[in-house]
Amino acid sequence: MSSSRAIVVGGGFGGMAAALRLRARGYAVLVVDRCPQLGGRAQVFHRGGFRHDAGPTVITASFLFEELFTLFGKRLQDHVQLVNLDPWYRFRFPDGTYFNYGGSVESTLAEIERLSPQDCAGYLALVEESKKIFAIGFEELADKPFHNLGTMIGLLPSLVALGGYRSVWQLVTKHIQHPWLRRAFSVSPLLVGGNPFDTTSIYSLIHYLERKWGIQFAMGGTGALVSALADLMIEAGIETRLNTTVEEIVIEAGTARGVLLSNGEKLEAEVVVSDVDPAYLYSRMVKRTSLMPRIKLKCAQWSMGLFVLYFGTTRRYDEVAHHTIWFGDRYRELLQDIFHKHHLGEDFSLYVHRPTATDPSFAPPGCDSWYVLAPVPNLQSGTDWNEVAEGYGDAILKALEETMMPGLRAHVTARFHMTPLDFEDRYLSVHGAGFSIAPILRQSAWFRFHNRAEGVKNLFLVGAGTHPGAGLPGVLSSAKVLEHLLPPVQGI
Repeated sequence: MSSSRAIVVGGGFGGMAAALRLRARGYAVLVVDRCPQLGGRAQVFHRGGFRHDAGPTVITASFLFEELFTLFGKRLQDHVQLVNLDPWYRFRFPDGTYFNYGGSVESTLAEIERLSPQDCAGYLALVEESKKIFAIGFEELADKPFHNLGTMIGLLPSLVALGGYRSVWQLVTKHIQHPWLRRAFSVSPLLVGGNPFDTTSIYSLIHYLERKWGIQFAMGGTGALVSALADLMIEAGIETRLNTTVEEIVIEAGTARGVLLSNGEKLEAEVVVSDVDPAYLYSRMVKRTSLMPRIKLKCAQWSMGLFVLYFGTTRRYDEVAHHTIWFGDRYRELLQDIFHKHHLGEDFSLYVHRPTATDPSFAPPGCDSWYVLAPVPNLQSGTDWNEVAEGYGDAILKALEETMMPGLRAHVTARFHMTPLDFEDRYLSVHGAGFSIAPILRQSAWFRFHNRAEGVKNLFLVGAGTHPGAGLPGVLSSAKVLEHLLPPVQGI
């Protein structure tokens, strides 16, 4: 075993990927996580014979998972079966119109032709512009560190040339005219915690990222990916301690020397990697925070909160796609309420996940398993979720019943929910935000929390709040950044 020990605080996808990459570079690695399972927000719930992925459900850029297995001479496909989805998403609009998105370019154009023939050329132009952004924003920069201001300054001409000062909404509306299609093609920032009207158009690279690698589903759910990575960690000799909370990063003479657990135990290490919300890390776990993290905390704009309703149905709804984006009447105004006014309205838009469309093992025979997510204000709104959560869930079920799932409420069983309060309590997410800080331009690249800690040596950061950002490709890439920051050691 190596004499260089690394402690990874947090076992989400970023923490697991960091642990594996560090182990492959020769470090002895310990992962400490306060949850009962690895996976961070990708926990798995079992209720009444139904299984639910608690967190991320959309998988793309699966090569980032494959790389982790290749590091140890193994193959992802020998451990997890990934299947391609078609469509990737079904969009349902307020007038009952549907739009199936994904698969081939030709099938997407056929769907656009059905709704708005004049937007076919605009869609191709949008994808082409997204491809140019992707080439810089993802292929060149996603796994590169941004702790040096010079790196950011050198990037500015490219950002300007790519129109990074525009919002995603502005980029989409440049090419797309139909109001429903504008919603469909601008909604992607919400998948990483951003408001399409505020999020830098650099995140429009998601269009081409999805086009390049598609949208996939892991048979057995995202939890199956977590289990496969956990097995790989065991085989690689990585130690794990679950149900264990790190209270503080131990810092001596400006250098991270280990961690202090909530039970008073101190664990020593030469390297500490945090897969904790950076806002929580710098405000609660690091004493004597340096100036830049304090400035970023003071000026931070946070991502939205999430209300997630889980339930089973005692019948199947085979007409409902695997992924459905269900739009309410309001769009810009609803997002304004959520992100800027911090107001919980009576209406909502929804992401509806029906894994049993692809994998019937999520539910008993003849039944469906459901995960319905509503973007909501984070806890800065002052919403009393203990008071309103049940009624909010009732309203969601009523809306789904009246639009696309007839007789739903008579068939609901094993229902439960998560609110921003749960994200704050379980995952130590500041303000219960679903994705840490929002992906706006002044919180991207150098302006985001650095992967190399600011003001503390030998402390490194991965996860949604660090560069390059939230979403599984971003989180996995944040761990890849460490290979630019930490040298290999001997002894593996």
